[in-house]
Amino acid sequence: MIQSAYIHIPFCHHICHYCDFNKVFFKQQPVDEYIEMLINEMHHATAQRKQNMLKTIFIGGGTPTALTAKQLDRLLEGITKELLPTKELIEFAVEANPGELTSEKLHVLKNAGVNRLSIGVQSFNDELLNKIGRVHRRDDVFRTIKQAEEVGFENMSIDLMYGLPGQTVEDFKASLEIGFSLNVKHFSAYSLIIEPKTVFYNLMQKGRLSLPPQELEAQMYEIAMEEMENHGFAQYEISNYAIPGFESFHNLTYWNNVDYYGFGAGAHGYVDGVRTSNIGPVKKYIDSIKEKGNAYNSEHVVSLNEKMEEEMFLGLRKTAGVNKEAFYNKFSIELDRQFGEKIKKQVELGLVKDDGVSIKLTHKGKLLGNEVFQEFLLT
Repeated sequence: MIQSAYIHIPFCHHICHYCDFNKVFFKQQPVDEYIEMLINEMHHATAQRKQNMLKTIFIGGGTPTALTAKQLDRLLEGITKELLPTKELIEFAVEANPGELTSEKLHVLKNAGVNRLSIGVQSFNDELLNKIGRVHRRDDVFRTIKQAEEVGFENMSIDLMYGLPGQTVEDFKASLEIGFSLNVKHFSAYSLIIEPKTVFYNLMQKGRLSLPPQELEAQMYEIAMEEMENHGFAQYEISNYAIPGFESFHNLTYWNNVDYYGFGAGAHGYVDGVRTSNIGPVKKYIDSIKEKGNAYNSEHVVSLNEKMEEEMFLGLRKTAGVNKEAFYNKFSIELDRQFGEKIKKQVELGLVKDDGVSIKLTHKGKLLGNEVFQEFLLT
């Protein structure tokens, strides 16, 4: 059963120094045609299925709010026609940039049934925002959230980053405090990762990027966990915290390792045991949809072993961990039989705890998550 759909808008008015997502500058792009092909792709993917029982829809990017109000309206109209109505839908989320969300766009989103906004704040320090290539400023965030509240949005999330060039522990603490003063129900707090083909990667290669030492980055993560708990936000995934009941149900689709559609240039999907990735370049994506109704760049049939590995390294991201009974129900293999030695080793290292019901990361394990996940790759 496909529970979710991810829809990718690759257009941005400005590209941030750390971003490696599939994106292009908005100007001189065939945006209107792209939207029509997106709707076409949805139609082809869902036409064969008798029932559509989607629980979550997430529009990400790029920058979905780079679209004009009219373009957003057309996209949402297409989504409503091809993916809705479904009585099962509990979350319809859109990524947004502060400063780009006008009152008109907010009304368009609200009227189409969007009920969650994920706002890319990253920091409340204007100097840091400038350093990482963000064009919004602190006041834009306050204005955006106020406007969203006036339109009737109650479920809002903000992204924050730590480990940024020149960022201090005090900077990060200050951003957290400002975030807690706002009417938001969810935080995502990520460390900066330097990815190839980004401005920061090129600067690092030239020795011109000064990042906080790893110990400081770990300290910022520990502060995030502690402060979130102090303010009533429960950590439910390595980088995500929510007022109970306001978790990102769409992202839980990924961490629960269940099926989802991926629509748009460069989007990834997982349908009927096959992982797909779409063509990235916008023009090639459009041509492929016109020609055959899909834009697959690759299709990979996931083996049983791969499915079990994915269950572990995705499931361990959640604070609830990997449930042994659920694992058996899904794969007809006992978790301990499949991964017993690896679990034992991680328990001895103090990175994982086994309470007999589930396998979970310890506090130390959260700080060294990637090392733990690597251990559960069989190949």
